[in-house]
Amino acid sequence: MSTLPEIPLSRSLGSPLLGDEAGLTISSIGWGMWRLVEARLSAGEIDALVNGVLDAGITLFDTADIYGFNGAGGFGDAETLLGTALGANRALRSRMVLATKGGICPPLPYDQSASYIAQAIDASLKRLNTDRIDLWQLHRPDVLTHPQELARALDDAVAAGKIRTLGVSNFTVPQIDALQHFLGQKLVSTQPEISALRLDCFENGEMDHAMMRGLSVLAWSPLGGGRIATPVSPREHAVAAALDACASEQGISRTLAALSWLMAHPAGIVPIVGSQNPARIAEAAGASAVRWTRAAWYAVYVASRGVPLP
Repeated sequence: MSTLPEIPLSRSLGSPLLGDEAGLTISSIGWGMWRLVEARLSAGEIDALVNGVLDAGITLFDTADIYGFNGAGGFGDAETLLGTALGANRALRSRMVLATKGGICPPLPYDQSASYIAQAIDASLKRLNTDRIDLWQLHRPDVLTHPQELARALDDAVAAGKIRTLGVSNFTVPQIDALQHFLGQKLVSTQPEISALRLDCFENGEMDHAMMRGLSVLAWSPLGGGRIATPVSPREHAVAAALDACASEQGISRTLAALSWLMAHPAGIVPIVGSQNPARIAEAAGASAVRWTRAAWYAVYVASRGVPLP
């Protein structure tokens, strides 16, 4: 069994512990469940998959109440599938850091009013077969809810012991700061889209803000929605070639190079891998062993920008 290096979920200076005095750490790669429902696995197969992820050393399990929704039905299905596995094998829960998200409410589409947030958290707890969520994240910002109302609902959930730590996903820097201003506890994570094909976070201040705030950065779609593996455009082919240069030198796959490229950033980016294939998940766990030189890292960066650095 391989073991990934553990990294603090919140690395604020002088406070290595997070959420409560027991502390909370996550693996350097996370497993995302946005495709879990699509895989159409049996209960036994899901149990084997969850065990395989944990045995690979991946402890961060990332899901959301919207995962499984197909535009008409399926809301909450991914949480339910994981919750069924956790209910059948109670020992699994203690081996993972369980993260989920809420605040998207089809067909509104967003609702982060105090009443809905309380309802959404309780519903996730029930579906996941657990009495506490380790990391609960706002999935996307609801611009019609005042951050003070939202903060009050989140503080209440933490005080009630339903949530251990809080994070956000797809929030801008000002939206993060506005919510943090009203919260009684520190946000510990931000989850934006980042990949070698999606550089926005490197250039708009999000990574700098995360490092300043001590936020763990959880990257969704770290493989560019599959376009890194199967490039089409000239830009995608250029990025693939730059990744292949590192991959060839170290005897690894392009996928592993792409994940490790993100992890080399000083923000300590944690890629969320969405594969439901145990072999691919186990391979992804090896990304932490890949090393980058500055020249090779910037070669990928320049290829993605499409123009030389100034």
